[in-house]
Amino acid sequence: MARKNTSARIKVAEAQMRYLRVAPRKVRLIADAIRGKSVAEARNVLAFTLKPGVVPHIDRLLKSAVANAKHGDPAINTDELLVGDIQVDSGPIMKRWHPRAYGRAGRILKRTSHVRLTLTES
Repeated sequence: MARKNTSARIKVAEAQMRYLRVAPRKVRLIADAIRGKSVAEARNVLAFTLKPGVVPHIDRLLKSAVANAKHGDPAINTDELLVGDIQVDSGPIMKRWHPRAYGRAGRILKRTSHVRLTLTES
């Protein structure tokens, strides 16, 4: 799989969210939907996405990255910022047990995610 040429883009700000109590598989669906879009377009996509367990967290992360960009350079135009890269990695997995028939136990894996969002300037 070929990577996009991002050498022309300048990294402006970064934000990360660690130990998010949502499975990485679910977060990656949203991350793929907003990758490469402008901040306004990404917020619009998040507003109409039907993943209530994930969307508020990613929206909060996006707002944090924009705030970090403004803090680093107050003169920056936030309308020109793009979601350059968004990485979703697996965090630690909590293991729980659920009682089953005949004295057995079923394993429940409660997965966590680490999300890193980078804003770039076109």
